[in-house]
Amino acid sequence: MIACGEKRLSQKRKRPNILFAIADDQSFPYSSAYGTSGINTPAFDKVANAGVLFNQAFVAAPQCSPSRAAILTGRNIWELEEAGTHGSYFPKKFTVFTDLLEDVGFEIGYTGKPWGPGDYSKAGWTRNPVGPEFNRKKLTEVPADGIHKTDYFGNFVEFYNQKGNDDPFFFWFGCHEPHRVYEDGSGLKSGKLLTEVDVPDFLPDNKLIQSDIADYAVEIEWFDQHLGKMISFLEEQGELENTIIVVTADNGMPFPAAKANLMEYGTHVPLAICWPAKFKGKRITDDLVSLIDLAPTFLEIAEVENVPQMTGESLKDILFSDSQSKINAVREFVLTGRERHTHARPDNLGYPSRAIRTSDYLYVKNFKPERWPAGDPVPESAKQIIPAEGFKELWPGYQDIDPSPSKMHLLHEKDSLSRYFKLAFDKRPMEQLYDIKKDPACINNIANDSTYATIKKELRDLLESELKKQGDPRVLGFGEIFDSYPRTSKMREFKGFNKRGKYNPKFTQKDQQIIE
Repeated sequence: MIACGEKRLSQKRKRPNILFAIADDQSFPYSSAYGTSGINTPAFDKVANAGVLFNQAFVAAPQCSPSRAAILTGRNIWELEEAGTHGSYFPKKFTVFTDLLEDVGFEIGYTGKPWGPGDYSKAGWTRNPVGPEFNRKKLTEVPADGIHKTDYFGNFVEFYNQKGNDDPFFFWFGCHEPHRVYEDGSGLKSGKLLTEVDVPDFLPDNKLIQSDIADYAVEIEWFDQHLGKMISFLEEQGELENTIIVVTADNGMPFPAAKANLMEYGTHVPLAICWPAKFKGKRITDDLVSLIDLAPTFLEIAEVENVPQMTGESLKDILFSDSQSKINAVREFVLTGRERHTHARPDNLGYPSRAIRTSDYLYVKNFKPERWPAGDPVPESAKQIIPAEGFKELWPGYQDIDPSPSKMHLLHEKDSLSRYFKLAFDKRPMEQLYDIKKDPACINNIANDSTYATIKKELRDLLESELKKQGDPRVLGFGEIFDSYPRTSKMREFKGFNKRGKYNPKFTQKDQQIIE
């Protein structure tokens, strides 16, 4: 007969461990499992081979903190108030799956980057919403400048060794890479060949861009190396068979027309999931999935009861299937969105957009097409001096694009590279439509092509219907509330409202709960 305590221990042991590895700014298809040249990711490939490789996985937002908040809550960004915009607050009223796992006996922790940037403490959290921090161990050397000296693997081992021997764990490996900055030329230095670099069609295929992407690949490989060490350690401990490993990214690559945009390279990310003891390996799926589906997946597999309502839907049917390609016919679309990214416009305004992605098409609605999508250019009054006194934080303009050699190249060569410059920097119409199978880089906007009029209307109507169901302020008549939300990160010298960490009273709603 099993005593009560032994019975509880037996139940606890049945729950799998979860290792969640999330890169910072990595686009699909930049992993070697997808056949992309110029990059080598054996750990990601190992996870994909042992389980399921997803061809159609998307983040909820093309920016760090709203994307991570969406992952933690299983909700889209328009359902998360301040947490739905970049670098703001994370309201305590939203339940995160990490807390629910901890409540049923999981040891939780993270290394590297958790939820952020933003301020969780003023919203009532006593720790980061991801869980306890394990960042004590540092490296003395890294392969390139710009790579963090956080010893991700060492911190994972420290976390593992301090937990109870029989406790299942959830560990968030939040790699800072491949977020910029990069050491210029580190890709060439590491032995990469520029002729093998995969350059997306929205960027010019020249040596400068190739070198910048090669530097980016070095940092993805750094992420993969630490993941590989964690996998080997779990195997040595006899834990690998009963560990779910999820490898993905929080948004797309930090290049013009990618990160902070709702086009394909801003929201489409790598995803591989394995559980050697349970999931059949060597499977590839074309099912459309969102990273908001991960929270309900973890909670269902962990048999957590009384889960709050989530918009994401569990991936359990896909993960436990023996099938390939399209598994769940109901998964016909995913939704994405963005609000403010950096302080890139006067009055701290954002660039509100929503999108719907099907297997064949991407439809984007830009609610404020009069605004610059990449942030405002440098004001005319500041262009006489470089950098102009009083405008140094505004130079070189278009601040929603991360500083990079690629960005400066397009700015300096905007006449000869006008096609690429316009894709990255120009204002956009209210509606964008792309035939993804023909145009995965989102080069040709076919929204005004009469051939696609019916498809555009169907997608527009479906998007609006889903947003209304989910209570999106942007379609319910009070969307400007997003422009009231504070920015806790750096502010620039734009005119208008410019107070860090404060609500913009111009857009505050009467019934709005203010976090102070």
